[in-house]
Amino acid sequence: MKYRKIYILEENHMDMVTKAMQLDAIDKKIITLFAKDSTISQDVIAKEVELTQPSVAVRIRKLREKGAIQTLTGINPLKMGLYIAKVDVTTNNSTPILEMFRECPYFAHGFTVSGKYNLCLFFMSENIAALEALVNNHLRSHGSVTDLNFNIIINSEKDFVIPTILTSGNPDFPPCGTHESCTDCSSFKNNRCDGCPAVSKYQGWLTDQHLKKS
Repeated sequence: MKYRKIYILEENHMDMVTKAMQLDAIDKKIITLFAKDSTISQDVIAKEVELTQPSVAVRIRKLREKGAIQTLTGINPLKMGLYIAKVDVTTNNSTPILEMFRECPYFAHGFTVSGKYNLCLFFMSENIAALEALVNNHLRSHGSVTDLNFNIIINSEKDFVIPTILTSGNPDFPPCGTHESCTDCSSFKNNRCDGCPAVSKYQGWLTDQHLKKS
């Protein structure tokens, strides 16, 4: 009975979302078609929903404006053999932490959440040691962080696609805003971190050259 109640709540929530966004049956079918194949053409959609291509184009434009359809381009870290870390943080100020990592090539996503750990962060790297070094150097030492929980993602049920920045305006310093060069970092010197992929001192395989070959 408990699970039945949860199911009804989720079902009611989806009904509320549908009504708020004013989605009809054709809109929902278009969204589903895009979810299955983000490269699907408007001509194919038109045949599926039995409308003209111009009518489909208008619906897609309106759905994009509402945020009902969003196209995301990036890398799939698990397919590339990268490790993903989920870091739950307790902090009294999440804003500077999120701003620090916004342009970081290792940063996958961040969420402000409720509960003891009020910040949930995802990072990716070629090895676990680099992830630990990143967390130790940038989070555990951060003045606003009072507690932290570090875990490695084992598997993802759906494709986890992450828009990734692999270049920097300044090849000597990471885009996170730190004024310390990789060559001055103890983790880099002790081979616990390959450095930032956006700077010239980076020693890992996640480089422009590697991506062009793969």
